[in-house]
Amino acid sequence: MTDKINKTTAKDVAHSIVKGGLGTIPVVGSLATEIFGLIVTPPLEKRRAEWMNEVAEKLKELEEKKTINFTALQSNQQFIDVVLQATTLALKTSEKEKITAFQNAVLNTATGQSPDQTKSQIFLNLLDSFTIWHIKILVFIDNPRQWFHKANRNPPNFMAGSISSVINDAYPELKDQDDLLDLIWNDLSNAGFHRTSGIKTTMSGDGVLSERTTPLGKQFIEYITNNRT
Repeated sequence: MTDKINKTTAKDVAHSIVKGGLGTIPVVGSLATEIFGLIVTPPLEKRRAEWMNEVAEKLKELEEKKTINFTALQSNQQFIDVVLQATTLALKTSEKEKITAFQNAVLNTATGQSPDQTKSQIFLNLLDSFTIWHIKILVFIDNPRQWFHKANRNPPNFMAGSISSVINDAYPELKDQDDLLDLIWNDLSNAGFHRTSGIKTTMSGDGVLSERTTPLGKQFIEYITNNRT
C-alpha cells in the first residue's frame, strides 16, 4: 500500500513540476471567444496535456531510477526556468522532433546535464526558431562519417566535392533547394554552431566528411539529445 502511495505521489509531483508555462489567450467579444474556443482551444489543450504527461512520465522514470530527486528539483531555479520556457515554446509546434528536443532539454537539465542558465535560454530560443532541417543538418555536419554509419550507408567516395554535395547525398530531398540550404547554413553560422563559410567550395573527399561543428554547436546538440541511457 505504501509503494502505491509513493508512486502516485511521485507522479503527482512530476505533473505539478511541469504544470504551467502558458497563460490564457486574451480575446475580445463573444465572436472571438466562440471562434477561438472552437478552433484553437481544443488542440491547444490536447498539446498541453500530451506535453505535461510525457514529461511527467519521463521525470517519474528518472526518479524511480534514483537519477533525480523531486524535492531537489522544486528548489532548482534553473530547472524551473527551463520547464516554463520549454513548455511555452513546445506548445507552439506540432513537429514531434522539436517537441522531443524540448523534452530532452528539460530532462537533461533535471539530471544536471545542461549548460549554464544563459546558454540554456539561448539554446531554447534557437531551437524555437530553427526548423527540423536546421537540426538535421547540424547533427549531420557534427560527424558526417558517423551519420552514414548509423544510417547503414556508405559515405560518398568523392575525389573532390563540396559540403552541399555531401548534404544532398545524405538528404536527396534537399536537391535543387540551394536557396533553402544556404539560408539554413547561414542561420547555423550566425548561431555560432559552425565556422565554414563556403558550403559550395570544392574540397577533397576527406574534407567534405570532416566534422564542422564548434564546441558551442556540440553543446547545443548534447542539450537537445537523449544521452541519459
